[in-house]
Amino acid sequence: MIRNRLYRITAAAVLAMASLCATASIPAGYYSSLDGKSGQALKDAIHELVQQHTTFSYGSLWIYFAATDCRPEDKSKVWDMYSDITYYFRGGTSGVYGMHKEHSLPKSWWGGYNEDQGYAGYTDINHLYPADGEANMAKSNFPLGEVSNPSFDNGVTKVGSPKSGQGGGSYAVFEPDDRYKGDFARTYFYMACAYQHYHWKYTYMLNNSTWKSLNDWSIELLCRWARNDAVSDKEVDRNEAVQHYQNNRNPFIDIPQLFEFIWGNRQGEVFYLSEAGTSTDTTTYTGDPVLITPTQGTVLDFGEVAIGKSIDYTLYIKGMGLNNPLSVQVYRYDYEMFSIPVSSVSRTVANSPEGYPLKITYTPTATGDHTSRLLISDGGLVGSVGVELRARCLPIPTLSRLEALPATDIHDNIYIANWRAATEEVDYYIITRTVYNKDTGETRTETFTTDNADITSYTFDDRMPGETHTYQVQSYRLGYTSEPSNVITIDMSGLTGLEAEKPLQVLSMEGGILIKCSEDVGRAVIYDMAGRLVRNIDNLQDDMVIELPRGIYLLKTATSRNAWKIAIR
Repeated sequence: MIRNRLYRITAAAVLAMASLCATASIPAGYYSSLDGKSGQALKDAIHELVQQHTTFSYGSLWIYFAATDCRPEDKSKVWDMYSDITYYFRGGTSGVYGMHKEHSLPKSWWGGYNEDQGYAGYTDINHLYPADGEANMAKSNFPLGEVSNPSFDNGVTKVGSPKSGQGGGSYAVFEPDDRYKGDFARTYFYMACAYQHYHWKYTYMLNNSTWKSLNDWSIELLCRWARNDAVSDKEVDRNEAVQHYQNNRNPFIDIPQLFEFIWGNRQGEVFYLSEAGTSTDTTTYTGDPVLITPTQGTVLDFGEVAIGKSIDYTLYIKGMGLNNPLSVQVYRYDYEMFSIPVSSVSRTVANSPEGYPLKITYTPTATGDHTSRLLISDGGLVGSVGVELRARCLPIPTLSRLEALPATDIHDNIYIANWRAATEEVDYYIITRTVYNKDTGETRTETFTTDNADITSYTFDDRMPGETHTYQVQSYRLGYTSEPSNVITIDMSGLTGLEAEKPLQVLSMEGGILIKCSEDVGRAVIYDMAGRLVRNIDNLQDDMVIELPRGIYLLKTATSRNAWKIAIR
């Protein structure tokens, strides 16, 4: 059944989508670094080519989806590869109700928003797609595969137990529709090259030990899918739109047989552009000065920024045969809102394989829509290249304190954290989790983010025996976060619903409770359920352990508004 989600789209947004869904060509010389290479050297060259690209803020991704994932017959419609539900784009960065920003290669496999490994993969739109929320939740972080016994099937997305030899140890796999299997295969080929330097926490499909990055079973699957589902117009159009924003491309779309030289039936052969089946006038370098990236028509959309905040984007300037320095300047319209640190770029740096990372900063001084242009000229180029700069400044958001709800579906190693949705517009939620291990005495704190503001739960599947977990939630909007919510505790027996207000946390443990607080909270009393006073504590302090026999108790402090319900088992 086809369902409709109707939303208003501004005329300007429709025109922007239409212009960016238009076709373009591969920049001259873009793939010249791959020519004459084979094996690991070829894969390394792909890695060096695509890994350096403009990295966006996560909250602004819906702006780019309106260009990369629009239907050609109606630019206001979302092209969803996870369902046949009809969704419509709406203005701004708030997305489409019922849809998620989906990491087709799950972010949990490497850690997502990760300071150690960088943020590029977290917002790389070569593998991020708008996805029906129900299908995305069913997909979870399962690997690709072919389903033998579906537990979820909406006619486009299947989730269920894998066929023999697939899954890499996962009990379930995600199988896309036949018309999109090649799309996902080429996406995974790109990710295996672009982020081959990542350390993979989950190794269902990728590994940390071989240069090929992909496991044998996943190589067989993805190669078969890529051969059976040829590159479509959808992929070609999307690749062009990605280049306009992110300044890189998926080479496995431009050169469909490229994967065969790394994982397929042409392993060990030398790859030559002249034999690639792609016209040499768009993929080879002729010797004249050329600017490979950015290209004419590139757009940098900074999204929505709150007044008082600033945001940086990096634009990689890369050329070949440049014989003079390049001149760079911001001009026209609201140019004073945008700034760059240099006025020229050395031809030596610009001609290097890495190119020059030009940082562009948007620092708004007034609310409203702002535009400008970056002009790149000289270097021996004929003419110049213009990059459009866009941004919107909004007032500082007002964010209310959220209410965290008790965990559900608690099992040996899995539970679902829950909270009430924010009453105001937010971008997404931040879950802060603290894990206490009674055996080692160690405590660790971690943060996680949701894909968007439609999600009000988060599944954790890594709880170990002997651990007590707590979580609290904040909302995020335009660089601001709300006050932390109350704290929910899942103790070692699986009991949930224990609440605390910062700076105090009450962790239930075998034979008693452990107090965690950032400051002394004063007098505390503990009552049993008959109302009898069990403990009278003059000054409740951090890391205080209070032994209690089995039973259910209420703890009240001099500084707290609510009592804590404690169960000792």
